[in-house]
Formats: sequence, structure tokens, C-alpha cells
Amino acid sequence: MKIYLANEEYSFFEAFTGREAVEIVQKNRIDLVIMDIMMPELDGLNALDRIRRISNVPVIFLTAKSEDSDKIIGLNFGADDYITKPFNPVELIARVKSHLRRYVTLGGVPKKENTLGVDGIELFRDSRTVTVDGEEVSLTPKEYDILELLIQNIGVSFTPDEIYSRVWGTIPYGVDNTIAVHIRHIREKIEADPAHPRHIKVEWGRGYKFERSAKR
Repeated sequence: MKIYLANEEYSFFEAFTGREAVEIVQKNRIDLVIMDIMMPELDGLNALDRIRRISNVPVIFLTAKSEDSDKIIGLNFGADDYITKPFNPVELIARVKSHLRRYVTLGGVPKKENTLGVDGIELFRDSRTVTVDGEEVSLTPKEYDILELLIQNIGVSFTPDEIYSRVWGTIPYGVDNTIAVHIRHIREKIEADPAHPRHIKVEWGRGYKFERSAKR
């Protein structure tokens, strides 16, 4: 691919893992991505998922997988095109030119997802995912809802009953332990030292609140 792309006088970056591909898109102006699905560290589907949070750049999947189900999965993840190996280099270049022409004509406007963030903790509200200092962490739906509630109301304390009624949408009854367990799990995922949290604090006699870190 390097030979054929260079012959067309394209400049390009090489990534050997999915994680490297995401970093390249984050740090450079990229007009098109050609990416395999089977890659180390982060596969193509997950790499594409992260790229789609920051860019609407055209993405062509190039892979040995030829089943229709694999193609559908790739397209559902946000891929623009799909070429299976072995492939005709002339066809690849034609598709590259087509996608670049369409992208330049329509304008490569970065995609901005509805986000909420503080102190390196970022919530991507459309996809309901969370990153801490750029690294994705896995929260359950209820953990996400609790964290979103607290970050939306920095410095405001919520009792366990208030958290339960807002997140579960039902009348709370004896929910203190339920909320305490969820808070502990959230701390384990977002706090550098869960035993001495900097963000999710307890206000004795009142409840839980999110505070900005004094160290940032």
C-alpha cells in the first residue's frame, strides 16, 4: 500500500496498532484512514469507535475477513468502505480518491460529541462512555448515571435517597448500602487512590458530592 499511495503523491502516517492509529488521528490532520480490523493492543473496530468520537474522517477497512456479517459490523461501527484481501491496488486507489474527493468537497469538520468533563475525567454523553486522562474506563449504566449526576452538580451533596430517586426513577427504600456499593465501584475506576478519593467525597450527615481536585 505504501508503494501505491506514494506513487499517487499522498503523504501518510503508519500505525502498527489500533492505539497508534487513534493517537495519530488525535495529533495530526488526517483526511482518510485505511485500517485493518485484526490489530494488536486495540482492534480496528474499537479503534474506529474512538476515532469517531473526535473525527468524521473517511475510514476504509482493509481486511481478510469477507463474511457479510463482518462487513455489516464494520459499517455499523462507522466505517465508510470495506475492501477484502486480496485486493486490486487500482481499486484501492480509486476508492481512496473517491472518499477524499467527497470529504474535501463536503468539508472535514471534526465531530464533536456532547461531553462533560472535569480534572481529566470526561463523559461522552452520546455514547455514555467515560475516559480518565484519555484512557477509557468501563462503568455500568447506573454507575455512569450516578457519576453524571454528581459531575453535573459539582460541590452539591446528594443523599443516597436523592441519588436513587434520580437515577433509578423510583421511590427509595433502604438504599444506603446500594448507593455506597456503586460509589465504591466508581471510585475504584476513576480515582487514582480510591481509599483517599480526590473527587467523590462524603459530606457527613448529608451524602455524596463531586469536588474538583485541588492538585490540578
